[in-house]
Amino acid sequence: MADFLDTLSDVDLDGESLLPGWTRRHVVAHLAQNALAVGRLVNWAATGVENPMYESREVRDRDIAETALLAPNSLRALFHSEAATLTSAWLALPAASWSAKVRGGQGRVVPASATLWMRTRELWVHGVDLNVGAGFDALPERMLRRTLGDVAGSWPASSIRLVVAAPYATTIGDDDAASVVSGSLADLTGWATGRTTRGISCGESPVPAAPRWL
Repeated sequence: MADFLDTLSDVDLDGESLLPGWTRRHVVAHLAQNALAVGRLVNWAATGVENPMYESREVRDRDIAETALLAPNSLRALFHSEAATLTSAWLALPAASWSAKVRGGQGRVVPASATLWMRTRELWVHGVDLNVGAGFDALPERMLRRTLGDVAGSWPASSIRLVVAAPYATTIGDDDAASVVSGSLADLTGWATGRTTRGISCGESPVPAAPRWL
């Protein structure tokens, strides 16, 4: 992601992302702020002093909007510096602290080791959101499986059953779910995260909107 960001011109950064109302600038700003937020959880694990990811949803949104206004080179520099700071915090975290409990942005209590996956998922999914031609089919199969499992696991029980087509054929969800949604692993991950309905079917019914997960 870091190397790819440096290939985007200043004009490219002003282009539309796949997220409604956000330019690519907003996506990069969010990723920079996310590194800061995840770093707060690592600090919490290291010190034992509660340090939430975000003070509030409103503060999170304000920080992203303000960061997106930075000059292009300043925005790139902030992304790189916050990513490096987060990496340093991980490397400095004592072994015993990786099991310390912290609370993610949605309120779920997880071990500090989960921050590695939280950051990885943000980088991959928002890399697609940059809208530069790489879709979910460019993501590794392991990444897609874990992301889809995370998303589906956040939905109400018996709401939707997912049927993943070959070559990664599997099902996720209850047999008595109200809706059965089918597609490739990549397309289902894109749909489940609210990005696209491409390649998705729901029997004879219109494809529903995926339940909110974040």
